[in-house]
Amino acid sequence: MFFVCGIFLAAQDFGILADQSADAGAHGVSLEDPDINYSGSIIPYITFYMGEKSYLLLSAGFTYQVDPFFYVPEILQTELSIGFGPNEIKLGRMQYSDPFGIIANGYFDGGMLAFDVNSASVRIGGWYTGYLFKTRANIAMTDNELLYLGEEVKFNSWENLENTYFAPRRVLSLLGWEKFYLGGALNMKFTALGQFDLTEANLHSQYIIAEMALESKHVVFDLGGCYELIQDSTGLEFQEMKQALAARIGLTFIFPGSRERRFSLRGLFTSGAFENGLFVPFMPLTTVPQGNLLNAKISGLSVLSLNYLARPGNSFSVNWNASYFVRSDLGTYTQYPVIGINSDGYFLGPEFYLMLMWNTQSGFKMNLGGGVFVPALGDAAPNADILWRAEISLVFSLL
Repeated sequence: MFFVCGIFLAAQDFGILADQSADAGAHGVSLEDPDINYSGSIIPYITFYMGEKSYLLLSAGFTYQVDPFFYVPEILQTELSIGFGPNEIKLGRMQYSDPFGIIANGYFDGGMLAFDVNSASVRIGGWYTGYLFKTRANIAMTDNELLYLGEEVKFNSWENLENTYFAPRRVLSLLGWEKFYLGGALNMKFTALGQFDLTEANLHSQYIIAEMALESKHVVFDLGGCYELIQDSTGLEFQEMKQALAARIGLTFIFPGSRERRFSLRGLFTSGAFENGLFVPFMPLTTVPQGNLLNAKISGLSVLSLNYLARPGNSFSVNWNASYFVRSDLGTYTQYPVIGINSDGYFLGPEFYLMLMWNTQSGFKMNLGGGVFVPALGDAAPNADILWRAEISLVFSLL
């Protein structure tokens, strides 16, 4: 929701954004008594420019939901960026996403250094999660952390606030390397991430990511893999070593013409619990929901998706997406109401989603979206009702 802060940076130094969202959805084709949700955020921000490549950005948010009613204040992107030549230093609360976009994605507190070495771009970073709002961080590596996410935030005392507001205390480290070859057509990336648990769960994980992208004028092919090593001492006197895998492949066709049109075919695989015990379900630091309706955690899932994006006008665009979800094992993903814990099917079913986007130069943005998830086209829960949802979101500047 809050990525829109960056839209207005070049237009003004200070502003207040209103981000309002409403959605309705249900299981089954009946339109009677759907679940209706309304939420919004007020986001003040200010930017101080210090030369051509340096700035200080401060932003905060006040988020609320109507039914059930709750509100929460939080500090959003608040970073100092110092640029010198091709190099950059960032300090504060910043946004980071791993190359796959499923391991660590969101706001983190810390610093990052980016510099060039022998025409290659290098990034080194370190962040802490314990001062983030827990829902914003969305960390659920353990069952207890998942339960903690659903607990009500209590503002009646500092002790209760401390125990219900902040995200689990974890440290994330980054070492990244990127270089272009073949005149810029071939892009190679290597990334090492380390997640270190400072809670009593004592669950650590490291990720080695390698990927390449080959790009021409009208075709982009990308391929990547991730190896995860997990150290789990939960309830054990010794440290148990585990390993997991993730991989992705993508092919994008860019149609010629003055208006943007592109068609993409993508596949994402993550390991499940193998019978021989060699691999376990892939475990990300942050939970990045997969699908617009299913909103599933990627652990033990694989996704095949088709996407079509068209921009028929300067301010109007259309995005259509179809995804099919497959379980990597029979025990990891058992979330109600799609399947039950005793389901022996691997294929969850497809999701179809259409979004219309209107983004004007004046700073007004509106998204209209809707879609369905169809379990009957899979074997995990073929008798389950379809899941449908329609939504609208508006973003505009109050100042």
